[in-house]
Amino acid sequence: MNTSFAYIRPMLQGLALGAVLGLAGCASTPPPTEELAAAQLSVARAGDADADQYAPGDIEQARRALSQAQAAMGAGRGDEARTLALSASALADLAHARARQAETESELSARRAEITNLRQRLQVEE
Repeated sequence: MNTSFAYIRPMLQGLALGAVLGLAGCASTPPPTEELAAAQLSVARAGDADADQYAPGDIEQARRALSQAQAAMGAGRGDEARTLALSASALADLAHARARQAETESELSARRAEITNLRQRLQVEE
């Protein structure tokens, strides 16, 4: 019995498709250098906003996650480094927001004290 090319062709196409998909699966994703840089900027920005004073737990977690991301990157674990870098960015952004909130609340408290003081002075002068 003669095997025709029409019979073998679908098998060859399947093998070729499997090889292409297999090679694509082996291709590594690019290293998360942008994510690490963004995380470093976020941590620095939170530090500049006095997160060490107003949100010490959050900024410490962000720094720890950034350090772990850098270690994972150095060990060639790109996906883990990317996840940790994104986590560090989010934690640093949270620390920044909490620091800004604390500063704003402090400013509000000072303004309310000024208003109370001015009201008392106005009543005394009358």
